[in-house]
Amino acid sequence: MQLPQLVNMFGSDLQRRYGEKIHKLTLHGGFSCPNRDGTLGRGGCTFCNVASFADEQMQQQSIAEQLAVQAQKVNRAKRYLAYFQAYTSTYAEVELLASMYRQALLKAAMVGLCVGTRPDCVPNAALDLLAGYREQGFEVWLELGLQTAHDKTLKRINRGHNFSCYQQTARRARERGLKVCTHLIVGLPGETQAEHLATLQAVVECGVDGIKLHPLHIVTGSIMARAWQAGRLPALALDDYASSAGEMIRHTPKEIVYHRISASARRPTLLAPLWCENRWNGMQAVGSYLQCRGGQGSALDSRHHYSL
Repeated sequence: MQLPQLVNMFGSDLQRRYGEKIHKLTLHGGFSCPNRDGTLGRGGCTFCNVASFADEQMQQQSIAEQLAVQAQKVNRAKRYLAYFQAYTSTYAEVELLASMYRQALLKAAMVGLCVGTRPDCVPNAALDLLAGYREQGFEVWLELGLQTAHDKTLKRINRGHNFSCYQQTARRARERGLKVCTHLIVGLPGETQAEHLATLQAVVECGVDGIKLHPLHIVTGSIMARAWQAGRLPALALDDYASSAGEMIRHTPKEIVYHRISASARRPTLLAPLWCENRWNGMQAVGSYLQCRGGQGSALDSRHHYSL
């Protein structure tokens, strides 16, 4: 299975544009989240335990130290994107953001920034700062954690914002020439494949440059973990994920780049589904689904309309 032949994947896109492999180096800026520190609420989103994707020990290291450690782990790339991933990486005064981003971009091998954040935590000052790096020739991606376009689900998972907030932030970012990558979760409680496709369509209609798909993880320390342990929340089946993610990809215009089509977490943090312990399980299942039914954009007509 050759995924780049079926999906417009970010790694292959970077390779085409730069003529060499570009690797993301994950950084922890020590940011918090308004949905955890009491500004919006406490406890975070119902699916959230950030320890599943962030090493808290990284907070004790400077940005330069983190970059050095991360670069040593990579043996197939000599140029990098600095990825501020954990929590909400625009949730600070713009002067602090500028200091952290600048430290990352000082490394000669750095081609740009990827900044993960929430749609409700992106003031114009932060967007202007990022746009300034783009004007200097750096590649800049604003990664917005939307998860779903359905307000009823956003409320159910205690997200703290609605879809309109995402629309406005995506518009402001794109007006400044910033690339927007939207994170979506497949398998949120109560959502069907039709609703997954409706989310995709709403995001595409807003204008988006990249998409990340995540299967719903049940992780320790989350509110959803208690529901799963009580038998009230079933784990996402691999076949169901492959079907929903596959159809979303088939309904995505080919020019949109997929930064990720699956994800993983480690035990003991991961409780369910256990197939998420290795991201290749999801990638292979989605790839097999696409091989049988057609790759990215195959469910669209020439005008990017859904084919019935």
